[in-house]
Amino acid sequence: MSEIKLGATLFCYGTEYARHEYDFAECVRQAALAGASGYEIVGTQMLPNYPNVSQEFLGLVQSLKAAYGIGPVGYGANNDKGLMHDRNLTDDEMLADAIIDLKTAHQLGCKVMRAQVMLSPQAFERLAPYAELYDIRVGIEIHNPETPLSPRIQEYLEVIKKTGSQHLGFIPDFGCFAVAPNKAHWLKALEAGVSEEHLEQAASFRYQGIPLEEARTRLNESGAHPAIQSALQGMYGFVQFKPASELPTLLAELKEILPYSFELHGKFHYLGEDLVEPSIPYKEILTVVKESDFSGYLICEYEDELYCGGTTFTKRQLQMVKNLLAD
Repeated sequence: MSEIKLGATLFCYGTEYARHEYDFAECVRQAALAGASGYEIVGTQMLPNYPNVSQEFLGLVQSLKAAYGIGPVGYGANNDKGLMHDRNLTDDEMLADAIIDLKTAHQLGCKVMRAQVMLSPQAFERLAPYAELYDIRVGIEIHNPETPLSPRIQEYLEVIKKTGSQHLGFIPDFGCFAVAPNKAHWLKALEAGVSEEHLEQAASFRYQGIPLEEARTRLNESGAHPAIQSALQGMYGFVQFKPASELPTLLAELKEILPYSFELHGKFHYLGEDLVEPSIPYKEILTVVKESDFSGYLICEYEDELYCGGTTFTKRQLQMVKNLLAD
């Protein structure tokens, strides 16, 4: 059976951090107060000397661990092809950046590093000996709009099986199991003047698989407020969703890749006092995980599209997951 530990990414507190309401130490304290037993740090967000880490910062991490009982367990790497203004980075350059990230993760004491699909399958394969050297398990994040066995992700699965490396795997992001519209986007659209009727119409188009441009045209023709276009783009982009009838297939895909998964990202966008995520079927997802042999952290990840801060929502999410795991 599974052995699930609960953590939080400090990205949850990105709004408070960006507004200088929290510094790094306060983000760690809030994660501990929320019930996390470890945290993920996103290097580009909170490392003053990124991509490197200073001795001063390492000392801060250790002092906070002594104070609050939690330390970094996961490292969010930065696989950004677009660093140059005139071209994409080559595979060699992407690999070099990933190796630096591995070194930083190792210095922080992390055992898992989250990578993105911008790191090509070929570069991912070449990363294996370095991951083994630093003893860091590198997981490709399976993020919406990908699914656990979408064609792109299957290329990474082939690499994992080909190398046989125990240090290459996946980090499924729960957002890829969404079966309803993103509530944060929905609320922002309503506040901007979009009608509930037009939002329902947009969601219907997405459920039916109507092409984006056709959906745009039909909403414009129906007199929808222009602000609906942002919500519509999300429905077809990184917060897209599928009909609930497809959930069994998605969960079957999850079962197949869990043996290769090092960490789970508990993505959520909104969580009321009822402790129910409106778009992501947590109960069904966690049932699959509980029945598996997964061993590792489930990292809470709040994306603050409402710009209200993640303090309360992160506490709610960790409590929701605890409740569901106890059922």
